[in-house]
Amino acid sequence: MAEGIPPLELGEPGGGVDLARILDASANRAREGLRVVEDYVRFALDDPGLTRRLKEVRHRLAEAERGLDAALLVEARDTREDVGTHIMTTSEQVRENPRAVLAANFKRIAEALRSLEEYSKLIDVWLAGRFEVLRYDLYTIEKMTMTAVAAHRALGDARLMVLVGGLPTLGDLTWVVEEAIAGGADVIQYREKALPDREWLRCAREVRIVTARARVPMICNDRVDLARLAGCDGVHLGQQDVSVRDARRILGGAAQIGVSTHDRAQLDAAILAGASYLGVGPVFPSATKEFSEPELAGLSFVQLAAESTALPWFAIGGIGEENVERVLEAGATRIAVSGAVVRAPSPRRAAARLKARLQGRDPDAEEDSLRGAD
Repeated sequence: MAEGIPPLELGEPGGGVDLARILDASANRAREGLRVVEDYVRFALDDPGLTRRLKEVRHRLAEAERGLDAALLVEARDTREDVGTHIMTTSEQVRENPRAVLAANFKRIAEALRSLEEYSKLIDVWLAGRFEVLRYDLYTIEKMTMTAVAAHRALGDARLMVLVGGLPTLGDLTWVVEEAIAGGADVIQYREKALPDREWLRCAREVRIVTARARVPMICNDRVDLARLAGCDGVHLGQQDVSVRDARRILGGAAQIGVSTHDRAQLDAAILAGASYLGVGPVFPSATKEFSEPELAGLSFVQLAAESTALPWFAIGGIGEENVERVLEAGATRIAVSGAVVRAPSPRRAAARLKARLQGRDPDAEEDSLRGAD
C-alpha cells in the first residue's frame, strides 16, 4: 500500500474480503488470458517480437500485483461457492478457430485489467494507474497481433514478390507480369515513377486484370489514391509517403499495407503502426534504384529482421540468383526483386529459378521442367 494511503474501509463487515475476491478473480483472469495469447503468438505465429512484448506485460502485471495483499486474496478465494462458476453461456463453450480463441482472450484480459484498475482505486490510486497503463499497452499488442494474423492469412505462403514497371509499352508490361506469374511470382507490385497519373492508372488496371485472373495479389507502390482506383489489394509505402493509418483510411482495413524499412527504428515503427508486411533492405546495390553506401542496410539488417518479427517481410535490393543464397542464410524466407526477373531474357525462367531456391528445390531441375513445358 502506498505511503500516506489510509487502511481500506468499506464501512460494512466482510467488505474487505469481498473486495479481495474481486481482485483475486480479475488478476487470475488477466494472467490466464495472457498465457493463452502468448501461447498462440509463440507457437502459432512464431513471432519473437510479440512474444517478448507479451512476456513483458506478464512481468509488469506480476509487479503491479505486488501492490495487493497476496495472502489476503488467496484466503478470500472461494471457488466452490462462487455463483459465476456455475453459469455458462453457449458462446463461452464454442470457439470456431484459433483466431477466435485469440480474440476472446484479448477481450478477457482487457476486461480483467479494467476491473483491477477500478477496484484497486479503493486501495491505491497509483496502483490503479499501473493497471490502466497495462490495459492501454494491451490494446496496442492486440492490434499488432490481429494484424499479423490477417497478414499471415493473406501473405503467409508468399515467397516471391516481383516489382514491375519502367517498360516501354503496355504490351511489354502485361507480358512480363504474365511470365513472372507463370514462373511462380506470388505477389506483383506495380512501381512506376515516370508516367502521368492517367497513363499510370491505365497500366495499373491492365496489370490488375492479369493478376486477378491468376488470383495473385497486386500491390501498387506509393500511390494510395491510384491504388484504390485500380482496385489493388494494397499499397507499398516508403518512409516519406503517407502513414499506414492514412493509407487504411483510403483503402480500408482489409488492404495489405507494406512499408519499406532500412533500420531497427523504422522496422519497429512500421510494426507498431500496423503494417501488413515489411520491405527489409536495401540488401545490395540495385540496378533499378540508386542508394548511397550509407543507405545500404545489408545482410545484418536481414538477420535482425529475422530475429525480431514473424510478420511477413521481404528482403529487397539488388537480389538475384547469384546472391539469393546469402540472403536466405541471413534468415530471409521471402524476397522482392525487379531487374532479376523483369530484365531477364526469360522472366518466367528467372522467376522459377528464384522460387525454387526460396523453396529449397534445385533450380536446374526447375529449368528442365520449364523446357519440357515449352
